[in-house]
Amino acid sequence: MKAPWPRLPARFRRIVVAFACTAFLASTPPAARAQQPVDLELVLAVDCSYSVDSAEFHLQMQGLAAAFRSPAVVAAISANPYGAIAVTVVQWSGPDSQTVVVPWRLVRDGASALDLSSRIAETPRSTAEGATSISSMVQFGLYLLDSNAFDGTRRVIDVSSDGRNNSGPRMRDLRPLVAFSGVTLNGLAILNEVATLNFYFEKYVIAGPNAFVVTANDYAAYSDAILNKIVREVGNLPTS
Repeated sequence: MKAPWPRLPARFRRIVVAFACTAFLASTPPAARAQQPVDLELVLAVDCSYSVDSAEFHLQMQGLAAAFRSPAVVAAISANPYGAIAVTVVQWSGPDSQTVVVPWRLVRDGASALDLSSRIAETPRSTAEGATSISSMVQFGLYLLDSNAFDGTRRVIDVSSDGRNNSGPRMRDLRPLVAFSGVTLNGLAILNEVATLNFYFEKYVIAGPNAFVVTANDYAAYSDAILNKIVREVGNLPTS
């Protein structure tokens, strides 16, 4: 599944992005998406931009897969009122490059978590290298949250990246929309290229209820960081 919109001329993007996203959210009938109740709808967004080589991509996907094999994640899911979450995985890079590589799946126990883990681990790189458009990934994440078959008590977009937004809409134009929609946008800042990237995420990226940033000093540390992040997101744990 690719991003469901054509590329806009750059001069128009900042003007129309907030209006277009708001209009889309407002026009989506609640009954169209409110089917299976879950505690959390979680979009996991994997950086595939030019700065991410094949080894680094592999570490991201295997780190995600390992997280869903962790008893800590399964325990966090089980501790919630519905005892279930919905998860989708997206690979992204530039403004026109967002690909759903694992469609929405219900995770409610060890068996379904292991099944998701296997699917993530076996998924190849399906998105072309490109610029780093965190903002376009956020737009796409909002679309995914408002067009699925789940009704989550909470909705989270989880973006991992090793760089700043350098293409597509400005994040400052999207953050108010994220907050208005009730979605939480969390970040995992990988500091292998930009040592202060976590501060950029805190100031310009994260938004919504209980939003937070987790850091990994390099891709080798990604697995521990994403596990910590998913446990916090699933359990809706305090940010401090």
